Amino acid sequence: MKKTHAFKNLSNYKNCTHLITKKDSTQPYHFSLALHTNEEPNSIIKNRSTLKQFFGTMKFITANQTHSDNISVINQNHEQGWNNLEDAIENCDALISNQKNIMLTILTADCVPILLFDPQQQVIAAIHAGWKGTKLAIAFKTVKKMQAAFNCNPKDILAGIAPSIGKCCYEVDWNVAQHFEHIENAYDNKGEKQMLDLPHINKIQLLNAGLPTENIEMSNICTACEVDDYFSYRKESGCSGRFMSMIGLL
Repeated sequence: MKKTHAFKNLSNYKNCTHLITKKDSTQPYHFSLALHTNEEPNSIIKNRSTLKQFFGTMKFITANQTHSDNISVINQNHEQGWNNLEDAIENCDALISNQKNIMLTILTADCVPILLFDPQQQVIAAIHAGWKGTKLAIAFKTVKKMQAAFNCNPKDILAGIAPSIGKCCYEVDWNVAQHFEHIENAYDNKGEKQMLDLPHINKIQLLNAGLPTENIEMSNICTACEVDDYFSYRKESGCSGRFMSMIGLL
């Protein structure tokens, strides 16, 4: 694969593998990996096969994301939702597992992808947080689910907040911004509009869940600013492409 993004903190562990894909003009649909956006399915499957070759025998798990706070714990070592939408995990926006040789995946084009790893309990998670999921505190709830299901200590959890639309480009109305009024620096006012900082808000949720500041790595990449590398629904006026953020245990 020509272009990818990775986190330094997660890369320090040989038994944890992760990756964030980028656009690639040499591949179908610029290397979109989404089956739900009406591109020709066989071309997307080809892109997924290209990605999978990079990881050998890893089994990939995908979900039909719905901007919810629904979290699924994956206790079986199998592939799901990779070759078709029908067997993807339904109505789910966060995945948690302690199974080896599976890859948890999130598809985005501006929403916030978050990857989590507890090196002590050997547990991983992948989160999709748009403004609706962020309003529902899905990042906070995922950490709490890791505690309940696998006895994780939040102080041990490492986090990577992947490329997503930044405050520089995410203009919203007050009906959205009002949900985050209680969070310091959640947005800047721009006339009657607000510039919302979703990556920052999700970082605050992780801190409130007990993660230390030094355990959270921000990509500081805005998908709208870096549209040559990442799909951006806002910048591209409703693009159909999606890039993938993923994490797995070896």
